[in-house]
Amino acid sequence: MVDTGLTREQVIDALRPVQDPEIGRSLVDLGMIKDVAIEGGRVHVHVELTTPACPLRGRIETDVRQALTALPGVSEVAVQFSSRVRAAGSGMPDRQPLPGVKNTIAVASGKGGVGKSTVAVNLAIALAQDGASVGLLDADVYGPSIPIMMGVSHRPTMQDGKIVPLEAFGVKVMSVGFILDPEKALIWRGPLVSQLISQFLSDVDWGELDYLVIDLPPGTGDAQLTLVQRIPLSGAVIVTTPQDVALADAVKGLAMFREVKTTILGIIENMSYFICPHCGERSEIFGFGGGERTATRHGVPLLGQIPLEGSIRQGGDIGFPIVVSDPDSAPAVAFRDAARQAAARLAVEAVRKPRRPRIMLRQTT
Repeated sequence: MVDTGLTREQVIDALRPVQDPEIGRSLVDLGMIKDVAIEGGRVHVHVELTTPACPLRGRIETDVRQALTALPGVSEVAVQFSSRVRAAGSGMPDRQPLPGVKNTIAVASGKGGVGKSTVAVNLAIALAQDGASVGLLDADVYGPSIPIMMGVSHRPTMQDGKIVPLEAFGVKVMSVGFILDPEKALIWRGPLVSQLISQFLSDVDWGELDYLVIDLPPGTGDAQLTLVQRIPLSGAVIVTTPQDVALADAVKGLAMFREVKTTILGIIENMSYFICPHCGERSEIFGFGGGERTATRHGVPLLGQIPLEGSIRQGGDIGFPIVVSDPDSAPAVAFRDAARQAAARLAVEAVRKPRRPRIMLRQTT
């Protein structure tokens, strides 16, 4: 083995200009370079990403390789990746976070019928497929469809006074649909709904999670208010369809989350377009470009445009979501891209506003 005289300090200095593309800061300054090993002309670098769902992993690897191959004597560069999700500190700062849960993502819509639960399910599974530890809370108490979509229906068990969530496709799942009779309507006033949501937040043992995806009921009612009053939501994803009536309600939801200091991770335009399976012609059945215009007008990202396809509906009906049943399809790719963009936005927030430990003062007598 030829001794090139290359030192660890030289490698670190060469990597200092390399930035995380989303955060815009040096990998070195962010503590993302975890290890450097030099064997003759071979340099091995261990990079710790801020999320396993990093959408720009390839770009980071290219930038690291280019920076190191420019060093004299370097003949080969090996890049190893790991990840550590950091907790974002956005949301109401005086709220107590859920134990073990790093980030909470609210999936919301201003009105029903836009496919919000379908989006929540596929986002949660996509994050889990990328290697994150994920939970899915069905807070849509009046229309809990998550049990059907995730293909789970039996009742959860209790352990040490806590509800143990069920699991499907690598995601921990909890829903009011596991507890109530699916044939009966839930006729509850606001205080009872708030109490149920509070119990879901305090009585479920989620364990250690990188992301808890929360499927909210449509609108801006009691369930939403209870959540923002109880826990610091890390971010919100607004689901809409392209037509004006849906967009008008989506804007109201966006305004509500901003009012309670919750970061808007972006807008997902569902049922964005339809591709005829026979002739291949594209049709914008519900209008064109509404989600993009709304995102631009309000200064938030457009996370994705999900096509209208029968396979999405079919996957939800049989408990086999599209990101699992047909992972290479256009809708599955769009869902994965949206999930990765949302995770990247949370990673930026976690650096910009890291969650601070909350000090609890207790009066003694």
